[in-house]
Amino acid sequence: MNQRDIVKIAAFVAVLILAVVLISRIESAHDRAETEIVRDAVKNAALTCYAVEGAYPDDVEYLKDHYQLAYDEERYFITYEAFASNRIPDIWVSEKGAGMP
Repeated sequence: MNQRDIVKIAAFVAVLILAVVLISRIESAHDRAETEIVRDAVKNAALTCYAVEGAYPDDVEYLKDHYQLAYDEERYFITYEAFASNRIPDIWVSEKGAGMP
C-alpha cells in the first residue's frame, strides 16, 4: 500500500465521519422541531379553550376530550401546570426517555 492509497482511505474515512455527524445533527434538529410542534398544539388548544370558555383548562385530558388535541402519547411526555383559570399554563413537552427540558 503506497502513500497515495493511504491518503485516499483517510479522505474516505473523514468524509464518512462527517456524513455521520451531519445526519445525527439533522435528526436532532428534526426531533426538536417535532417536540415544538407538539408544544404549540397544546398551547393552541389551551388558547382556543380560553377563547371559547373564558378559562384555561386544568389539564391536557380536557384538551384531548373537548378540543381534539392529539399527539403520540407513547413518544411524548407533557407537563401542563395550570395555576389559575385566567393565566396561560406552563407547558413542557419532552420525548420519553430524553429527560425533562
